[in-house]
Amino acid sequence: MTPADLSRCVVSAVSRAVEDGELGGVVPARVVVERTRPGGVGEYATPVAFQIAKGAGLRPAEVAEVLARRLGGVAGIERVEVTGAGFLNFSLSSVSAAQLVRDVRRAVVIEVPDVPSREPRERLVRAAVARIEAAQGVGPGPELTVAPVARRDGDVLARYGADAVAWAVLTTPARETPEFSDTLLVQGEGNEFFRVRYAHARAHALVRNAQQLGFRPGTGDDVDAPALLRVLADHPLVLEAAAHHRAPERLARHLVELADALLDFQYRVLPRGDEKPSAAHRARLALAEAAGTVLAGGLALLGIDAPTRL
Repeated sequence: MTPADLSRCVVSAVSRAVEDGELGGVVPARVVVERTRPGGVGEYATPVAFQIAKGAGLRPAEVAEVLARRLGGVAGIERVEVTGAGFLNFSLSSVSAAQLVRDVRRAVVIEVPDVPSREPRERLVRAAVARIEAAQGVGPGPELTVAPVARRDGDVLARYGADAVAWAVLTTPARETPEFSDTLLVQGEGNEFFRVRYAHARAHALVRNAQQLGFRPGTGDDVDAPALLRVLADHPLVLEAAAHHRAPERLARHLVELADALLDFQYRVLPRGDEKPSAAHRARLALAEAAGTVLAGGLALLGIDAPTRL
């Protein structure tokens, strides 16, 4: 089970509980499931019990217990626990590389027009939020308050370029004022903006190099890449949370984490020395290609170019 599957399972559990009369109220169309914080219980958590407790006429903890009983026997869920006043916490079975690659290949990025605004930063933020919401099938939310960019000497757009300015703006929460520094111009690991686009370019380079060696990506589960698999599996949840909270910075942070995982993994993708391409190499290449696809899609949602060569 993937984390995205978990979100759908929770909605289904609520629906069945309402149909069977165990819970009352309205079934939510979408449930936000997020990674538990360091030191928390399990791998993922959802506050859905608080969302429906009032309509059900029960305390959140009572709602959570009802849902925990229904979700405890679902295939792919290893453990369900109720914590605090009614949080549901989950531990999942490991997700296969092949399943993640298939999910990424099926994903579609939905483009929407830019949102008009008299203030450039507001236009960037509102357009990114609109794209993320459209990709998640969510209608426009309430008006978003966006702090203006602080006045500076010179033209930041001319100095840093449109994509770097967009990155600085969209990695800062809307109510906070973004800062611009010459770090945005650095072509090195100290620049998160560079790392994300470089990782995307490296994924394309790996595919090109593999073709020169005579092999292409192929699905398979023989991939030992826990960090990369974990970040890829979390991507649908990050998009849901970014849409729910209207927070493109959540997506940007996730892209940095994905880029770092891919850059660590890249050295294991291609054969070394006299080693010949194997099924394992094809599976690793497919995973790297999938990561590159997710990076490209994430940058597109932010309105930032994803070059294939850097």
